[in-house]
Amino acid sequence: MSRYDWIIRNGRVLDPANDVDGAFDVGIAGGRVAAVEERIDPSLGSKVFDASGKLVTPGLIDLHAHTYNHVTPLGIDADYYCLGRGVTTAVDTGSAGSDTFPGFRVYSVEASRTRVLAFLNISRAGLSFSAAAGVEGGGELESLKIVNVDPCVDTIESNRDILVGVKIRLSESLADDGRNEPEAFRRAKEAAAAVGLPLMVHYSFTTVPHEDCPGSLAAGDIFTHCFHGYPGSIVDPETRRPAELIRVARDRGVRFDIGHGGGSFSWTVAEICVGEGFWPDTISTDIHTLTCNGPGYDMPTVMTKLLRVGMPLEEVIKGSTVDAARAIGWEDRIGTLGVGREADVAVLALEDVDVELEDCHVQMRRVRQRLVADAVWRAGEPGEITRPDPWPNPELPETLRAWRSHMVVKDA
Repeated sequence: MSRYDWIIRNGRVLDPANDVDGAFDVGIAGGRVAAVEERIDPSLGSKVFDASGKLVTPGLIDLHAHTYNHVTPLGIDADYYCLGRGVTTAVDTGSAGSDTFPGFRVYSVEASRTRVLAFLNISRAGLSFSAAAGVEGGGELESLKIVNVDPCVDTIESNRDILVGVKIRLSESLADDGRNEPEAFRRAKEAAAAVGLPLMVHYSFTTVPHEDCPGSLAAGDIFTHCFHGYPGSIVDPETRRPAELIRVARDRGVRFDIGHGGGSFSWTVAEICVGEGFWPDTISTDIHTLTCNGPGYDMPTVMTKLLRVGMPLEEVIKGSTVDAARAIGWEDRIGTLGVGREADVAVLALEDVDVELEDCHVQMRRVRQRLVADAVWRAGEPGEITRPDPWPNPELPETLRAWRSHMVVKDA
């Protein structure tokens, strides 16, 4: 009788949560990690996967995604774009508010093999009628009548199995030309404090200054879109270094998240920050309908970009697994290959390539190595791998060019 349902053999196991980095085999049984050993006899496994020359990591955690598929304008299929790319846990960031959360549980969480968790939007409507920030058309903060603390708190308290925090998008185009931003921000902080969970703040094209955000964020709160080059960039346009207020916030415990998206990753800003030792705490895609075919593509592509700007591989994996789990207080459940934990496992290949890869601002860098998902298990069951095609997308640079004029930190 087989001892293991699966044995993943001959890979380099990288599990930062347990300080594991080396040649090990991983045994899976009953949906859980049953063994991580230098060698497991392959005859003990019902099925064997050869991971020679590849990385074996905890299932990736995308801390910033939009998975309310077919309901919100930005929602994507979590199983195709997340699980299919090695992401076993996708954290939706504000697609649902208190009024739209019941549908989110049914149509996103329960409909997906991917584990879907969520930050609840402080707006009762969530993103049910909102598109990308920074464009005309209004958004979820247009009226303070639907920005309510009590319904947000009550919904989180009743759904702590899924909800891990509060989300607000600070962008003047979503908030009656910025007029509602300060009060909406205050209410979001109040709700997060009431439930004792982190507040994630989208920060771009906003009237709220850094003195308030991240200046007034609490330890454990998350400042997402941290590497954009627009006004409000964390890099001072004059000194071309991370602003002092940003360093102070990090020292106080505020977390900085990539949230790549369609407009929030600049090669220039990333290179400056990583060069100064200011690495992101967590790596995430902000994947949605306007980014899944580029410039973000998927989690392995965003991780590839961080490798390109100089983050060590071990830190990139850490920011995509255990550090993301810690950010939402789930480190005792996900983000590790610890024996006895649910068997969420990704096998990643580091492929040699030679391509020009865009950021969100039509700035190009030559990339010579690319991370891709080669296999994935969610709770011990294999998932179907997908890949972006084409990659890179040759049609993207022209569609992104209009945003370049807004940049204050960019290539010379």
